[in-house]
Amino acid sequence: MQVLPYGSWLSPIDAVLAATHDGRPEYVGFVGDEVWWTAPRPAEHGRRTLVRRRPDGTEESVLPAPWNVRSRVVEYGGQPWAGAVHEGRLLVVFVHFADQRLYVYEPESAPDGGPRPLTPVSAVGGGLRWVEPQLLLERGEVWCVLEEFTGEAPTDVRRVLAAVPLDGSAADDRAAVRELTDDRRRFVTGARLSSDGRRAAWLAWDHPLMPWEGTEVVVADVRGDGTLGGARVVAGGPGESIAQVDWMPSTGYGRQLLDDGRRSAGDGGRSTVVGESSTAVGEPSTIDGRPSTGDGRRSTRDGLRSTGYGEQSAYDGQQSAEDCLLYTSDRSGWWNLYRDHQPLCPREEEFGGALWKLGQRWFAPLESGLVAVVHGRGATVLGILDPETGELVDAAGPWTEFAPTLAVQGERVVAVAASPRSAYEVVELDARTGRARVIGAAHDDAVDPAYYPEPRIRTFTGPDGRDIHAHVYPPHHPGQVAPGHELPPYVVWAHGGPTDRAPLVLDLEIAYFTSRGIGVAEVDYGGSTGYGREYRERLREQWGVVDVEDCAAVALALADEGTADRRRLAVRGGSAGGWTAAVSLAGTDVYACGTIRYPVLDLVGWATGETHDLESRYPDSLVGPLAQVPARYAQRSPIEHADRITVPFLLLQGLDDVICPPVQCERFLARLTRSAGRPVPHAYLAFEGEGHGFRRAATMVRALEAELSLYAQVFGLRPPGIPRLELVR
Repeated sequence: MQVLPYGSWLSPIDAVLAATHDGRPEYVGFVGDEVWWTAPRPAEHGRRTLVRRRPDGTEESVLPAPWNVRSRVVEYGGQPWAGAVHEGRLLVVFVHFADQRLYVYEPESAPDGGPRPLTPVSAVGGGLRWVEPQLLLERGEVWCVLEEFTGEAPTDVRRVLAAVPLDGSAADDRAAVRELTDDRRRFVTGARLSSDGRRAAWLAWDHPLMPWEGTEVVVADVRGDGTLGGARVVAGGPGESIAQVDWMPSTGYGRQLLDDGRRSAGDGGRSTVVGESSTAVGEPSTIDGRPSTGDGRRSTRDGLRSTGYGEQSAYDGQQSAEDCLLYTSDRSGWWNLYRDHQPLCPREEEFGGALWKLGQRWFAPLESGLVAVVHGRGATVLGILDPETGELVDAAGPWTEFAPTLAVQGERVVAVAASPRSAYEVVELDARTGRARVIGAAHDDAVDPAYYPEPRIRTFTGPDGRDIHAHVYPPHHPGQVAPGHELPPYVVWAHGGPTDRAPLVLDLEIAYFTSRGIGVAEVDYGGSTGYGREYRERLREQWGVVDVEDCAAVALALADEGTADRRRLAVRGGSAGGWTAAVSLAGTDVYACGTIRYPVLDLVGWATGETHDLESRYPDSLVGPLAQVPARYAQRSPIEHADRITVPFLLLQGLDDVICPPVQCERFLARLTRSAGRPVPHAYLAFEGEGHGFRRAATMVRALEAELSLYAQVFGLRPPGIPRLELVR
């Protein structure tokens, strides 16, 4: 074992390797018997392609560059594609990122039969955007969410459910797009149709609420001519977040769950079996039979009547005999699953999450009457739930995180999962046998796994004795150690959102640092998801306070216990995490330096037109309404306290970012230059062609190497082979 100072260890995990393995498969689905998904291509200008897995197990990209399968609805996008087998031929519709048009493509058609546009282009503002396409071949239509800009401001926008003809007649004719709803609701998700096609259900919410604060389930009748009628709110409200809604059959329940340890014949794939069953809490839900707070009221936005959560049918006797409504709600304080408003498996854990992207799925009903669920507290697992008994059996395996994307066909369940030893991969669970195996985007060890970080799940004590959840990654190298007297430097990572969390998965960006002798602590500060609504609500009107305090508490605890060097602590974050990093540098003396990535820096600007529509009223709950607490906006904003930053920092920004625009970085740096009585060493790297979050390999390489160079200069490290970042002094 070689003895070298922390930060100087030789590592095979370079920035190029970390960049080329960034991203994950998303939006799994079935096309016939094949499994398809979208996948990142960092080396191809950061585009996302559509991948199909053929029956023989081979994978191929369906669309060549420059096709980029990605929606910009609410800027974070969502489900961008749908596919089917039509008259014996594969047919897929998808959103192309560059123009946001909806296209149709038949992959097995003649070589010159490339994708054809189905929707027109609009020159107004952000144009026309589409998400959550759903093929209705019998009607010759694609149903989806339409986001249409009506002016140049980011909030000049309307959203409706719409039907796009498959024959291409709307490609140059906006009037040929059939609107299924009016635009009285600010935000809507795609419609889920009952099995008989006679009912549609979707989620809706309005400003100033975010979807993890309050959403409503809307149900409507699908008339014979394909129009929607009788829309009514049946669940949800301002204080209840419903993250997903769907339909499930009302017959076929009661099938016994799998016996533990049952195994089917393998076929060469990596496989596991369903593990020990976990019986649901037997106590009745505290909300059983409780009427909704909105029972009988009329929505101020659209006049839809709520029927509440009581004994009466949500549909006033009009419910389809074949289907029940299924949704995940946090009315108990945790996102739990409900069938026709009754809890199926009441637990203090999450069966849902923050709806940042339209079309995210934490559950999927099976034809047998069972339900595939992604659930957990902090980390997540994939399980099969029996709605009749509440019995829940989890798939055994190495995975510690399942992404909110599921697809089912018969008893096949397809998901995307990862672990601290493997990146995200496509996993299939057979609900009949309990066998789970990797079927696509399989993790491949690009380096010896001995270099991977080894996380420790920790709970720290913060101010007022509150719990703070974190993942701690100590420096780790199979062949090198530091001198016994030396304590390692640590970087505290603040995740984005802020209503989000850090997944417990292999991240080569973390390994890039830990394999060189720099520890990382990912903090799920108060406000994070995964730990119930009360934990999320800690950040209400406390953004810039609780998140900063919690990150500092973890950093100082690591130093106090002798895990980290108190003099060599740094903070790093992107987006909302960039805000936390910037506020931390301006308001505490905990850190010796920091990395601020595409941040919020000016709350007033962010709340008055400098961000996109979805988050334009987010500060109302994070800070308080601007009109009521204007002083608080100035008090919290880093731009107002740039002169308080006394330690070096690195600022990274995408020039195409419309969520956290570069103008905030520019104002911040101008304020820093004017107000500082002495120069603060810093660097500002802005990247053309990058939006919110970096996707291009070259950008990620430059950003990672610059960040390491910053730490090297501040902490006195000597990492070999790293270009020196020039700091403005």
